[in-house]
Amino acid sequence: MSRELLLLVDALAREKNVEKEIVFSALEQALASATKKRIHDDADVRVEIDRSSGEHEAFRRWAVLNEEDMDNYEQQIGLVEAREQLPDINVGDFIEEQLEPIDFGRIGAQAAKQVILQKIRDAEREQMLNDFLERKEFLVTGTVKRMERGNAIVEAGRIEAVLPRDQMIPKENLRPGDRVRAWLMKIDRQARGPQLILSRTAPEFIMKLFELEVPEIEEGLLEIKSAARDAGIRAKIAVKSNDPRVDPIGTCVGMRGSRVTAVTNELSGERVDIVLWSADPAQFVIGALAPADVMSIMVDEERHAMDVVVSEDNLAIAIGRGGQNVRLASELAGWAINLMTEEESQEKQQTESQTIRVLFMEKLDVDEEVADILIQEGFSTLEEVAYVPLAEMLEIEAFDEATINELRERARNVLLTEAIVDEEQLEGVEEEMIHLEGMDKSLAAKLARNGIKTRDDLGDLAGDELIDMTGIEADRARQIITNARAHWFADEE
Repeated sequence: MSRELLLLVDALAREKNVEKEIVFSALEQALASATKKRIHDDADVRVEIDRSSGEHEAFRRWAVLNEEDMDNYEQQIGLVEAREQLPDINVGDFIEEQLEPIDFGRIGAQAAKQVILQKIRDAEREQMLNDFLERKEFLVTGTVKRMERGNAIVEAGRIEAVLPRDQMIPKENLRPGDRVRAWLMKIDRQARGPQLILSRTAPEFIMKLFELEVPEIEEGLLEIKSAARDAGIRAKIAVKSNDPRVDPIGTCVGMRGSRVTAVTNELSGERVDIVLWSADPAQFVIGALAPADVMSIMVDEERHAMDVVVSEDNLAIAIGRGGQNVRLASELAGWAINLMTEEESQEKQQTESQTIRVLFMEKLDVDEEVADILIQEGFSTLEEVAYVPLAEMLEIEAFDEATINELRERARNVLLTEAIVDEEQLEGVEEEMIHLEGMDKSLAAKLARNGIKTRDDLGDLAGDELIDMTGIEADRARQIITNARAHWFADEE
């Protein structure tokens, strides 16, 4: 028996041109599977073949767990019972019992061969995938082999990839035999079918297409910093020149538009706006909103948002059809963009000033005139009044040093009192809620005052309810509620 097994391993290894270890491993799996059928389908069986003699041994294993954690008595054993057999054993260890080895002839060479062939096919498939990935070909070109439930199965060399329906450019109609080019979006090693997942709608796809058409990008003279797309309709790309002699926009457009036209044709007529990238976010956004003219721009670093003021005539152009222009500009720059007219901007500033004025008058116990001076000097929070360097505050001509010190002292006292109150409010609040992304202790204290003390309480709120309770921005409210609900879905999985 042992000699026959070694001969079988040797023959299969030579026939399939694979390592003997793969064949030994497959045989161990086949023998273990057959042994399990003799005992119990849920049993944990391990078979070990001696690589030199061909002798094999079979073992049944039980994982040692605390009694309350056990849920499969065929594979697990309680710690108390296990220590009756081995006093030194601990949770996480295994107890093994040697079994009488099954006769290889009884399971049949054919059944073993099927297991072996499957392992060999898996090994070959993994090797082909690794060979492909080593070439770093993120832009995949292939032929549509067949369509499955709207998805295109693409043959790229010796491997297959899938282009899902939702990753195709809308209205494009791919058929078997069509040549197609796409971006390698991800690799799914768990998939039973094609493991390469492609996309023709990803922003990276248009960036790679420009790399193909514009040699200066590969040479490092130009760089595409970001891209945003409404697939098949319109796209924006941000380009930067690393050589002052190279015009980034003109180079990407090409002679008589040849380069940008080649990309547009590949993308089913998608119109491409080429934007000059800038390290200054405000300047970058102004370029990204073209062809609209921007009158002024206010940057809010904390919210990572910008208020962009345009004339009444330019508002429709800046927004674009269905909000397309401002949405793509926002995605391209990575900033939230709030478009408004000059009149709307003034109204917003007045509303914000009034809110800050009331805050200063109530908390600092000052009159309207003092509050307005602070606002005119750029102060908008108590923290700024309390902790802005003294030298900067002394530059305010309307205040003498004694007034400034009094204002700073009052602001610090208010902040300290609020911090103490917040700490008291946080008693009984779930730790996981306090540490949610987007949450802070001040916000958690406000919620606690309204009886919201757990993630579940928070997850049950609607966005407008959270905004009414706390006064935070709508985007932040939506994100916090999403984060609060995340554990519901994790539990389901």
